[in-house]
Amino acid sequence: MASENSSNVIEPSIFEYLKAHGEEELAVGDKLHQITSTLNRHISTCQGILSRIHSTPSSKLQPLLKQVEDEGIKPEIESVGELAQFTSNYPYYKYNHRWSRSIQSVVTTILLTGWLGGLGTESRPGEIGRLLTIEEVGEILKVPVNLKDRDAFHITIEEYILALTEITEELSRLAMNSVTLGDIGLTVQISSFVKDLFAGFQLLNLKNDIVRKRVDAVKYHVKKVEDVIYDLSLRNLIPKSESSS
Repeated sequence: MASENSSNVIEPSIFEYLKAHGEEELAVGDKLHQITSTLNRHISTCQGILSRIHSTPSSKLQPLLKQVEDEGIKPEIESVGELAQFTSNYPYYKYNHRWSRSIQSVVTTILLTGWLGGLGTESRPGEIGRLLTIEEVGEILKVPVNLKDRDAFHITIEEYILALTEITEELSRLAMNSVTLGDIGLTVQISSFVKDLFAGFQLLNLKNDIVRKRVDAVKYHVKKVEDVIYDLSLRNLIPKSESSS
């Protein structure tokens, strides 16, 4: 009977393992929270500066974009680098839900800054209307993109697409505010861009429900800009060269 009872004793090592694993999970979670909280503060700073584009004529954007790069994007890059380095020790898809929304916001600030003419280089100066590729975003952030061959930190296609939907929303708002600033040329340029982007989205076979719904919502941003253009056309405020383009 004694030997039978001893065979049913639970090994203490089982709970020791579970305890150690739980403590490790807590430590990883705390560190991720610390890094993402810092990253989110940088994102908020960047978004706050970028919000001033709605009251700044395009001819005077460069000083503002320089401030965005120095005070917003550069700190974002540092935090993303810290995040990538820390998470390199753990399975990417186990934890990526903890930072994916933040990374999407970082990509949005970079895409919007690039579209407005910022983030230029000596080999390729910035210009209004330029859409950075996911590879260019990865180069700016100094992290890989769309990894398929290993489980490591990277910018995903979904994060890039969701960021694209966010800049269409921001640009549709800018289109209206540009009219108030008398910058009708920028409004026309935004109209052409968001329509081309939405047309490109229609070519994608989107299987992610969240991405598909967000892409579908872009048509409302396009409609908003089209309404602005239609109103300007009725008042003959669009120069012939721009209306024909």
